[in-house]
Amino acid sequence: MCIRVAIFDDNKNIRNSIILLLNTDPAFEVVGNFSNAQHCVQNVLTSRPDVVLMDIRMPGIDGIEAVKLLSKEFPHIQILIQTVFEDDERVFESICAGASGYILKNQLTSSLTDAIKELQSGGSPMSPSIARRVLNILQQGYQGKKQAVSDDYKLTIREKEVLTALVNGLSYKMIGHELGISYETVRSHMKNIYEKLHVASLTEVVAKAINQRIV
Repeated sequence: MCIRVAIFDDNKNIRNSIILLLNTDPAFEVVGNFSNAQHCVQNVLTSRPDVVLMDIRMPGIDGIEAVKLLSKEFPHIQILIQTVFEDDERVFESICAGASGYILKNQLTSSLTDAIKELQSGGSPMSPSIARRVLNILQQGYQGKKQAVSDDYKLTIREKEVLTALVNGLSYKMIGHELGISYETVRSHMKNIYEKLHVASLTEVVAKAINQRIV
């Protein structure tokens, strides 16, 4: 099955370059091509992508605000941020807002397809500096809340197994292999976990699981 991709970028040349690149690989299908994020929720509702490529700097609704909107409405969709510079602060904000990773625009031709496939496998492509910041936030949160009592989120036994594997660093594919279930079944469980924990990103899932000792 093809990975359905929607592109949000105000630069027409970049959008066209991405379309040409993805069209050369039968693993992808470009289902949306948008110059701004003004109607991003409706655009995604109509195009039904698996992955959204989001420019971080756009006029009107910028990438970070769009990520917040899409993560709230479509928690199962993976969002990959595109940026010209490795702006740690902005990229970190976008990940906290719900993005699953990011890619520099000068790496689009060499790394984009791998980054999208990594997202679909449960990974989070990002630089070491951003990964370190996320790790520090998780560690600080854990130290501050390690005595907290876990709420009852009504997770099933299987959902807890999937969540435990995720916290241990396994990708969706690895979780499927470990638990003897299909990749699509893992995604289905993760969608339920997102909804029950009231979170919008992998970072929030892991942080909440650790901080509240859910697993």
